[in-house]
Amino acid sequence: MTRTLTGTPKADGFRMPAEWERQCNCWMVWPERPDNWRLGAKPAQEAFSRVARAICDHEPLTMVVSGGQYLNAREHLPAQVREVEMSTDDSWMRDTGPTFVINDAGELRGVDWRFNAWGGLEGGLYFPWDHDDLVARKVLEMEGVPMYRANFVLEGGSIDVDGQGTVLTTEECLLNHNRNPHLTKAEIEHNLCEYLGADKVIWLPRGVYLDETDGHVDNFARFAAPGVVMLTWTDDQNDPQWEISNEALAVLENATDARGRRLEVVKLHQPGPIHITADEAAGVDHIPGVQPRVEGERLAGSYVNSFIGNGVVVLPVFDDVHDEDAILTYKRLFPDREIVTVPGREILLGGGNVHCITQQEPSGSR
Repeated sequence: MTRTLTGTPKADGFRMPAEWERQCNCWMVWPERPDNWRLGAKPAQEAFSRVARAICDHEPLTMVVSGGQYLNAREHLPAQVREVEMSTDDSWMRDTGPTFVINDAGELRGVDWRFNAWGGLEGGLYFPWDHDDLVARKVLEMEGVPMYRANFVLEGGSIDVDGQGTVLTTEECLLNHNRNPHLTKAEIEHNLCEYLGADKVIWLPRGVYLDETDGHVDNFARFAAPGVVMLTWTDDQNDPQWEISNEALAVLENATDARGRRLEVVKLHQPGPIHITADEAAGVDHIPGVQPRVEGERLAGSYVNSFIGNGVVVLPVFDDVHDEDAILTYKRLFPDREIVTVPGREILLGGGNVHCITQQEPSGSR
């Protein structure tokens, strides 16, 4: 049993490191539920396998798998991937897994947030979610990492940090009444700083248009380096995303980070717009209480939703006219890392992308 700590990471001298800092492991969850992943999740399993292969060439990777899928996943995954059996409700490790924090001595701890499936009974994407609310605790126990249990609903994809005291998030998500309705904006900001070891929160009004997570920032705007933010963009003034992205651009261009730096904003033009086809919608089981997949529905496609690992960035692409520009931009932003592209459409059909299905564990002193 892992040790549950009192206090907060910030009070104890811990912070959430930036994603580009050294990692000792990446965590993922194997997809299988047929009411979210089409055709019995077989195409999604191949997509997740592609992501896992790209990452495990550069760092250790652990895949969480249900008992019923254990052998199937083993057949799909490289031998070096560690496979562990665990009960889950779906496969979004970014949102259900722990947020790891470190101190200057390299000690590692973890934050176990409350999870309510992106809104609970008021807009949540599935019910029940009790298995997913235990994922972070189980991961921390497995790793022998002391744990802070936050009395605060938060998904890992709703925040991004520069590792130097600055947090990015959206009002659309964290101020939504279906997350922490009893808290004011100031109280939510205080919680973020205390549990992430941060000093400043930059609030963007909204996230990607029609993002079913209520505007997770990791699909919209993320740090690529201290003082550098990638932003989902469109040049089409008739697209609803144009107003949202310009709104965010104005905030970012007038903001400074926790160390007083002005921010450089790098625009990444969105793919598409991308819509669900009739065949894709027909392949998903329709179950009451679960977010439906409907023909013609617009998907929240984004190149920002990538994974930054040890010596690698795993970037989703969409067979889109904007793919090449996105690849070139990432090569410029991350010249010391290999840019590995993976097909992003299949993961997007489930509601997220590469960043959403991964969670990094920093090395610290390991």
